[in-house]
Amino acid sequence: MDSITQAVLGASLQGALLGRWQGRKALLYGAMLGTLPDMDVVIDYGDAVANMTYHRGFSHSLLVVAIVSVLLAWLVRRFRPHPDYSGLRLWLCIWLVLTTHVLLDAFTTYGTQLFWPFTTPPVAISSIFIIDPLYTVPLLAAVIIALAVGLRRRLGVRAQYAALGLSTLYLLSTLAGKQMAEQRLDQALTRAGIEPEAVFVSPTPFNTVLWRLVAVDGDDYYEGLTSWLDRNPPRLERLPRRVSEARAALADSPQHQRLRWFTNDLLRYDLIDGYWVVTDVRLGMTGYHPFRFALSRQTEDGTQELIDSVEMWPAPERDLSGLRPLWHRALNEHYPLSLGALASGLSLSPGLR
Repeated sequence: MDSITQAVLGASLQGALLGRWQGRKALLYGAMLGTLPDMDVVIDYGDAVANMTYHRGFSHSLLVVAIVSVLLAWLVRRFRPHPDYSGLRLWLCIWLVLTTHVLLDAFTTYGTQLFWPFTTPPVAISSIFIIDPLYTVPLLAAVIIALAVGLRRRLGVRAQYAALGLSTLYLLSTLAGKQMAEQRLDQALTRAGIEPEAVFVSPTPFNTVLWRLVAVDGDDYYEGLTSWLDRNPPRLERLPRRVSEARAALADSPQHQRLRWFTNDLLRYDLIDGYWVVTDVRLGMTGYHPFRFALSRQTEDGTQELIDSVEMWPAPERDLSGLRPLWHRALNEHYPLSLGALASGLSLSPGLR
């Protein structure tokens, strides 16, 4: 999730568990601790693919955060002991703040390596968008209340428990949305006679009403939308993937193999200005996928050579006005919205989009 959400989640947890003794400082400590696992973004792993796929790695491991929580609790008890609460309570607070961070990240689409150092694929439950106001606002409101009235008063602490309860219930409700979307995708694929290699569903930006559906089938992939308010089955649009041609050119690319593992092969391939550009179609929204990489380029003799130090392919500028059609589609299943048209710019050079 975004840094603000992780900060207010950590602040609310520490406020609930230690606020009566630490006062408003608990909110600051919890916010800082709640963003600690994301400090791995300052590490340069060598190129853009490595920076993407090693993020949410060791720092988001359940094993690592358990060890770090014990170490931090021991350090605090040794150098800043507090006589009114136990070391066990302190450790539990630190462990919960760190663990809820990595578990919440696992509910998003990105991919969180909860079981590092094992090389199991990243966990991506993909039931909540990386920014979701309905999850964040109750926590933010509780933190504001605590800042106003303090945590040594009953209202301040109770607000934290209430917000944590509401946000957790909302997070659990997103699993129902994902199940609904998966069932409708399965039904649409069955009707069309498609047996996909992989399927993927995720909420569209900032909500869990409208869901994006993806199914991979060889050199093609299919996309559709479905809403809680829809009465009819989703319509799937076929989009080009060009996997056979691209994989021949990228067979010896370690970055390509890393991306296939990280994304569960949910990749699109486009030959643009002589570059094979690989797109993670899970992240973002149809037509706007921020994680795109040029992995090989065409030489003067017409052959493809791999790029050793991979950089991000230029993404289109963010335009929030593009969210308006999604809101209309969420409320009206007959709203004319073509995913194929949205995706058409992915095969164009950056200067022509």
